Amino acid sequence: MSINLEQARYNMVEQQVRTWDVLDPAVLDTLREVPREDFAPARYRRLAFSDLRIPLPNEQVMMKPVEEGRMLQSLQVAPGNRVLEIGTGSGFIAACLAHLGAEVTSVEIHSDLADRARIKLERVGVDRVKVICADALGDYSPDDLFDVVVVTSSAACIPERFFEWIGPGGRLFAVRGHSPAMEAVCLTRLAQGHWHTDSLFETDLPRLVGAEDKPVFEF
Repeated sequence: MSINLEQARYNMVEQQVRTWDVLDPAVLDTLREVPREDFAPARYRRLAFSDLRIPLPNEQVMMKPVEEGRMLQSLQVAPGNRVLEIGTGSGFIAACLAHLGAEVTSVEIHSDLADRARIKLERVGVDRVKVICADALGDYSPDDLFDVVVVTSSAACIPERFFEWIGPGGRLFAVRGHSPAMEAVCLTRLAQGHWHTDSLFETDLPRLVGAEDKPVFEF
């Protein structure tokens, strides 16, 4: 491969992610140290550090590096936090969350993506991630509450059941709205079940399976 991986990684962090106001040292270190190229599909490995969303099987994507950085920064993950990821995808975000010290449960509805993510996580030596093949809008129900819930696909409105899985003071990252200008938000659970919402950035991500838009019929 002619591309200089370390130079490309440095440029990604310094010229893309940092310029998007991602200044948390732990997040920047995570993006420097977790090998993003090892989670991208082989045919897109050369694009792993580009300012692009990388296609995955089943019409899913890896977010842009800047989006991943802003998301991770907003969640303020601390060592020992229990994190639920809805949509494992490539496994890269789960690896980043584990690098930040979280105990990660990652739920993926597509068995092929779940299997590939497990292999990649093991191959790069990531522990503290448990990948489960299940439907987060269907048969999956956690046994306990989480400090952080991360939803890596979009929905017109955030499914109500996700709010029920977050403990007091916990955070939820989700993408809501409609293409091409969806809103990425981080919600923090306050006392008495109230939520504080931070709007992070505009994006355009595939729909969460089970949360697809219903067709509109005109008569």
